[in-house]
Amino acid sequence: MSSAFQALQILLIDDNQHMRAITSTILGSAGIRRIREVNDGSEALQALREQPIDLAIVDFNMFPLDGVEFTRLVRNSPDSANPYLPIIMMTGHSERTRVTEARDAGVTEFVAKPITAKAILSRIQAVIFHPRPFVKSGDYFGPCRRRTTGFGYKGPWRRSTDEANQSESVA
Repeated sequence: MSSAFQALQILLIDDNQHMRAITSTILGSAGIRRIREVNDGSEALQALREQPIDLAIVDFNMFPLDGVEFTRLVRNSPDSANPYLPIIMMTGHSERTRVTEARDAGVTEFVAKPITAKAILSRIQAVIFHPRPFVKSGDYFGPCRRRTTGFGYKGPWRRSTDEANQSESVA
């Protein structure tokens, strides 16, 4: 696994220097050496403009720009360096509302603190080796939020607005 990760350029975004050190150590144990560390979302946006990044690992709760707003800007800003950037959100607050907020902002994966090597490396493997397709709808752009396909599903249309899209594509 470490050889597959050696070429990755990771952007690590957390306002807690100790958490960045722990995460960097975990990443280093997997052979990841190209890690850029920043303190908050605004520094991270600047870093994305300065160099190509393969993956961002971002904390949920930061000031002045938190991880959710960072994700929204990466996904939706007209001047975004890479709207398809895989983003893994870390947080010590894993309540359902926070997970949903992160998902709806366009986060690719989510990991609860305290993080473990197994948890963070499995999320990295998921975004690199099993990427989810991106979806654009009226108010969302990001990785498909559906993790499974319903049993018994038989057709190509999966969203409530798909019926309208189907009639448009037939016309």
